[in-house]
Amino acid sequence: MAYAVIRTGGKQYRVAPGQIVRVERLVGEVGAPVEFTEVLLTADDAAVRVGTPLVEGVRVRAEIVAQGRAKKILVFKKKRRKNYRRRRGHRQSI
Repeated sequence: MAYAVIRTGGKQYRVAPGQIVRVERLVGEVGAPVEFTEVLLTADDAAVRVGTPLVEGVRVRAEIVAQGRAKKILVFKKKRRKNYRRRRGHRQSI
């Protein structure tokens, strides 16, 4: 089984051929091809190549399947005995 570790959106993802991965929002329309150049590691049955920090000459190609937003999270701030309460929601674009 071949796989790679890529870096996008400040996070690292282990990806394999045919796999669907949720990443931070990418620029492009649904169905558009995307190329990741920040490849940190590649592996197949024969060998593992680890970059320092990136593997030279390797690119990972993908396609944007969907654009959307994640589930809403609530951030609640409170100060005791002061009647101070703030509730704020956030939905991350994915």
